[in-house]
Amino acid sequence: MDLSVNLCGVELKNPITTASGTFGFGHEYGEFFDLSELGGIGVKGLTPTERLGNPAPRIAETPMGILNCVGLQNPGIDRFIEEQIPFLRQYDTKIIANVSGNTVEEYCGMIEKISDADVDLIEMNISCPNVKCGGMAFGTQPAMVEEVVSAAKKYAKKPLIVKLSPNVTDITEIARAAVASGADALSLINTLLGMRIDVNTRKPILSNIMGGMSGPAVLPVAVRMVYQVRKAVDVPIIGMGGIRSGRDVVEMMLAGADAVAIGTAMFADPCAPVKALAELKDYMAQHGIEKVTELTGAVEV
Repeated sequence: MDLSVNLCGVELKNPITTASGTFGFGHEYGEFFDLSELGGIGVKGLTPTERLGNPAPRIAETPMGILNCVGLQNPGIDRFIEEQIPFLRQYDTKIIANVSGNTVEEYCGMIEKISDADVDLIEMNISCPNVKCGGMAFGTQPAMVEEVVSAAKKYAKKPLIVKLSPNVTDITEIARAAVASGADALSLINTLLGMRIDVNTRKPILSNIMGGMSGPAVLPVAVRMVYQVRKAVDVPIIGMGGIRSGRDVVEMMLAGADAVAIGTAMFADPCAPVKALAELKDYMAQHGIEKVTELTGAVEV
């Protein structure tokens, strides 16, 4: 049974990775399972300098998911390179560094810096709806996507993955703009913009009023968008959004994903990625599938 997948020339031992923003830098999860079991680790989103994020409350429960407005809390790209890469390199897995900026110049500077660091892939977050500036404008307008991706690509010495926002009218339009501007791969979807209100106080629950919705409820939206993007572009896709189980992994791959990322599910079950991997193996054995790549885009319509 061959579980390996190739993303832009980088071979992952299996298609299971972790979604940026949900895994930190792996320290806590390493207490529950061997991180070497993962195909790749998507680390906490990085910014040029340390970011404290939004004030509490910044998490709100929703039916079958959560809303968050954490606001990209992270130690900054320099500390990540100095402190976290050596820790992650203890494990036999690939490192996917996620970067986010408020200006084109910030993206270019971070991608130039992280390209010289010991990471395998760079994921460029142009879609985060949790902050008040940057991100949202880049990820929802084709012209802005083209501007920031084409500029950043000039500094990328590692494969560049562009993470797409679902908060758009036509996801294929954004995907085509990213690929035309140099994206080596795409990841989707990021969180859906949502809001909760406390009916007793009549005030928004989140400090930022609105936040990003993730969890099982968004899976059908993610599957639909991956399916649409797979038909629109010919680059590797990392599918994410509501994945909890091996069956969810298979569904996302059938829609067109080459690999997947698991995120919110780990808050309830830290071992969700390795359990999903075991279930994926069981599915392949039961259905006589020798190579996991046979699943990608194999939906019959």
